Amino acid sequence: MVLAVAATLGGFAGAQIATEMNNSSDDATVSTPDSMRPSSQPVLTAVPGLDVPPVVDVAGVVERISPSVVTVVASSRGNTGAGRSTGTGVVITSDGEILTNSHVVEGSDDVRVLFGDTIDPIPAVVLAADPGNDLALLKVDLDGLAPAVFADPGSITIGDEVVAVGFALDLDGGPTVTRGIVSALNRTIANSDGALDGLIQTDAAISSGNSGGPLLNANGEVIGINTAVFQSSFNTAANNVGFAISVGEALPVIETLRGLADGETRVEGYLGVGLEDRTDGGRGAVITDVGPDSPASRAGIEAGDIVVDVDGTPIDGQGALIAAIRDRSPGDTVAIDVLRGGSRLTLTATLVERPVN
Repeated sequence: MVLAVAATLGGFAGAQIATEMNNSSDDATVSTPDSMRPSSQPVLTAVPGLDVPPVVDVAGVVERISPSVVTVVASSRGNTGAGRSTGTGVVITSDGEILTNSHVVEGSDDVRVLFGDTIDPIPAVVLAADPGNDLALLKVDLDGLAPAVFADPGSITIGDEVVAVGFALDLDGGPTVTRGIVSALNRTIANSDGALDGLIQTDAAISSGNSGGPLLNANGEVIGINTAVFQSSFNTAANNVGFAISVGEALPVIETLRGLADGETRVEGYLGVGLEDRTDGGRGAVITDVGPDSPASRAGIEAGDIVVDVDGTPIDGQGALIAAIRDRSPGDTVAIDVLRGGSRLTLTATLVERPVN
């Protein structure tokens, strides 16, 4: 089975998610005006506890979200040749903040966005990016925009009807709209930067160009940011298996991105272990080796241990453990439950910044 990011790429060299972002449009200057700094406006969220009905009016959902959905075009003029990536973004504040996937703008020299009622693309600055969570925060020098409303994370359940909106395949005209259901929650998938967790799985069709676009409930509220789709391989068939970064994961990342300096990348926690999945059908991630003088070593983790829980969150496989540690920061202390010799132990590790090789 092949995992594909849902961005349209045209000539970018490589698909690695960047480890450092330093992108801006040609119009940006060293002295950044206040209008192009992170917003102080709160992200709009739905009132918790309200019922979410079935999707009976797709056109109404699209009408509500359309002013908040933009095309994101990222260009590169690197040593390996020019390239272009097209994805989708979601307006999150009236003064110009836009959320998209990190992989849409990775490695770019110039980022611009196009609103549905504009003719010319508008320069955007990449304020910050979190490749580990595949989210990036952009800013345009505009005011009076229509921000999207984010759903209450607790309102999302398996079987909910959803609508995906985005600029699939970079086709001419307005965004592409597809309909489906929430197929599963809290999925974890491996990607080029490790793993993404807390994902919403959906059977709503997601294609290249949908990256960074919203997955919506019947109220037109954003429940996730579309990011990837499984494709069939020689050995595995995959149909209508797409993934969105859930609102519960996205909201805290937005605040983290706002707190970072322009172009900076969040420093992730480091445990210092090698991993593999279990092959006996059981749940958990197997420790294959432990780095010397690493947080894992100091916590007493040993090769052969099976990690089954981190801070109360079940670990289904190595991807889930990678994502759980990545979501923490250096200095964070985590409780790690391991199976060893038929016993379950709880060990405590204090994470550090990844050592420089």
